Amino acid sequence: MNKNWVIKAPGNEDTIASLSRDLEIEKSLARLLVQRGITTREEALEFFHPDLSNLHDPYLMKDMDLAVERIREAEQAGEKVMVYGDYDVDGTTAVSLIYSFFRNRFREVGYYIPDRYHEGYGISLKGIDYAAEQGCTLIIALDCGIKAVEKIDYAKMKGIDFIICDHHNPGDVIPAAVAVLDPKQEGCPYPYKELSGCGVGLKLIQAYCMDTGLPAEMINEYLDLAVVSIASDIVPITGENRVLAYYGLKKLNEDPSTGLKAIREVAGIRCKEIDIEDIVFKIGPRINAAGRMESGRKAVDLLVSDHPEEAEIISKKINSYNLDRRNIDSEITRQAIEMIRSDPRIQERNSTVLYNPVWHKGVIGIVASRLLEYFYKPTVILTRSNGLATGSARSVNGFDLYQAIESCSDLLINFGGHKYAAGLTMKVKDVPQFTERFDEIVSENITPEQLIPVVEIDTELQLKEINEGFFETLKKFKPFGPENMNPVFLSENVVDNGYGRTVGTNGEHLKLTLIQEENPFKVFPAIAFHQGKIFQKISNGIPFDICYQIMENEFRGTVNLQINIMDIKLD
Repeated sequence: MNKNWVIKAPGNEDTIASLSRDLEIEKSLARLLVQRGITTREEALEFFHPDLSNLHDPYLMKDMDLAVERIREAEQAGEKVMVYGDYDVDGTTAVSLIYSFFRNRFREVGYYIPDRYHEGYGISLKGIDYAAEQGCTLIIALDCGIKAVEKIDYAKMKGIDFIICDHHNPGDVIPAAVAVLDPKQEGCPYPYKELSGCGVGLKLIQAYCMDTGLPAEMINEYLDLAVVSIASDIVPITGENRVLAYYGLKKLNEDPSTGLKAIREVAGIRCKEIDIEDIVFKIGPRINAAGRMESGRKAVDLLVSDHPEEAEIISKKINSYNLDRRNIDSEITRQAIEMIRSDPRIQERNSTVLYNPVWHKGVIGIVASRLLEYFYKPTVILTRSNGLATGSARSVNGFDLYQAIESCSDLLINFGGHKYAAGLTMKVKDVPQFTERFDEIVSENITPEQLIPVVEIDTELQLKEINEGFFETLKKFKPFGPENMNPVFLSENVVDNGYGRTVGTNGEHLKLTLIQEENPFKVFPAIAFHQGKIFQKISNGIPFDICYQIMENEFRGTVNLQINIMDIKLD
């Protein structure tokens, strides 16, 4: 599939030159800083050296004083408390954090994770009824609740107070909870708006420590949970999240909790330094698999465990859920691709909408993402659940999926999400009409350019600039993530020096040794995944352009710099 290469605006050249001199770094690295909004030496040093002392005062968050006051009241009165959260990684890590901190402070505290299939996302009536049956008088809700206006009113009728800790955008009406902690709500002066749900929970225990005179360092014990939520929930790794992620990775590598240590073991990453990518692709999916295949409660059981033997048993069970999930989503993806390739009408559309009543509800969001990679069109995948067609949607870069779905709202029972991802439910009989309407709306509003994948390039680079010193500075940009992605570089007119070859079971990848005419004696090893088909075109010395990231490659105990090629363009 062809891709458009888009080079980001470089920033002010005078600022770049000044920053390069002040920090004694290459201009290309200074340009990366300026592109990230860092324009002074002081800002750069703060960026390169995150410090927990730069965390904001939690009492700047609206209602924080009310939340701590209500918790202290419950603690002193010996009330029964429930910690409630969603079944995804952010929700389960948030519940684990709050439960672990307060389990020895409340007389009796439990946790509740709603069932994905019978209760759905967020606060449920079933969960409130269960809390009432257990005699709970306070629920601390995490990663959900900001729009649960009726549910909170229902809980009040049952004699249950709510403290809401959320990070999603609120609706027009804020629920009548005792306290609502959400930096995105109107009137909240908290300076950083992009915390994860678990991050909001961390600010709550930070405030509690301040109020009770407990050491501020107590929150450090939970930073590994915080970084797992930050990475998995795809929130920006900027500002306060960057500090939490930096120290969270440090704890995850040096002294992880019992549960996360067990997850590291089954994920096969105990012998390497874990980074954000490892969380996104290895740790997060396993935690998520519990809620997709069985119950999110299993994930919390693991994350709050203090017993290595128990954690090992649960982590192996969760790992088996993940294997099942991978098998199921691979098979459904295969079926979906076959449906598309066998139907010219689907291929001709500017969108993809597929419905199969037997597809597993827990993996259709993953399938939608995979189809987006294959065909790069706004995609909706639907299955049957509780007599209705329900599913997940994903969008291409620049196209507002939520707005397109909202235009079909008269055909929907409910929907929610944002520009690039959404969930929706409708009557089965309305699926054909939705399919046609959705494609009409997409076709009317999408541009041809939006149907071509984009590779965003940070800056152009000469291969001769790449050396150990350059890479050591580049590593200070970590942890990488949204709004601070691993930089992508462009180098033009490179040539394979004749030692390149195809690798992989079917020769699907390229292993190259590159040179550039400016310095033909300097050779750079490179890997290009899924580019094996063009080997014959580049093996005869024809120059080509590459966009790539720089990585370390370890082989037989030796670590070398390697170019990870993302795309190749021939003249």
